[in-house]
Amino acid sequence: MGARAGTISIRGLSKTYATRRARTEALRGIDLEIAPGEFIVLLGRSGCGKSTLLRALGGLLPPSEGDVLVDGRPLYDARGRADDGALGSLGFVFQEANLLAWRSVWRNIALPLEVLGVPREERRARAMALAASVGLEAFAEHLPRALSGGMRQRVAICRALAADPSVLLLDEPFGALDAMTRDEMNLMLQDVWMRERRTIVLVTHSIAEAAFLADRIVVLSPHPGRIQRIVEVGYPRPRSATTMREPAFHDLVDRLRLDLGEG
Repeated sequence: MGARAGTISIRGLSKTYATRRARTEALRGIDLEIAPGEFIVLLGRSGCGKSTLLRALGGLLPPSEGDVLVDGRPLYDARGRADDGALGSLGFVFQEANLLAWRSVWRNIALPLEVLGVPREERRARAMALAASVGLEAFAEHLPRALSGGMRQRVAICRALAADPSVLLLDEPFGALDAMTRDEMNLMLQDVWMRERRTIVLVTHSIAEAAFLADRIVVLSPHPGRIQRIVEVGYPRPRSATTMREPAFHDLVDRLRLDLGEG
């Protein structure tokens, strides 16, 4: 039997950047198994390679060594080219929403379906349902310039989900938002995950965000990036604002700070 949808296997992954003058080892010997529907957070100090690892998982950056399998299918061939079939299982959300300024909210969300040749009414129905799921149905005909930063990131998440990927990859999508909006987005993302039950891999530099969202937190050490520790987050879902006031939450945040040398 093949792997279940949403399975990711990372085996001996290393990444080295080479120039004429120097070689920089960004990642070394990453081994990680991610189960279908799991919420994984990659956490570490700046320069530890967490975004490099996420881009390798997203088909954007072939590893120097090792393999990535998505749903049991190799993501890269021997020449480092990403496999189209494996890429079809992935949705990616970047630090910037990168919406098309001249397209409305629903047409931005529907863009991947348009590329796939889905009929207009079908892709509009899918886009409208996704917009409604994150509270944006009233803004479906608005252009991105009419939206707040948090709303634009909601659109970007919906766009990444439009083609029904089994894996959602997010690279610090809330890093530029104010603290209150970021808390709201964390609750929204948890709601999306609990409703869709897709595998999520999130990169963040926020310890509190990692502790709030993750099933498991993969702590990376820098220079080169290696897995320092994998932390199981045991408290139940759904989590709420009160979760962040509980002793177990504060204990986890304190342990993560020590791991990252911030204690």
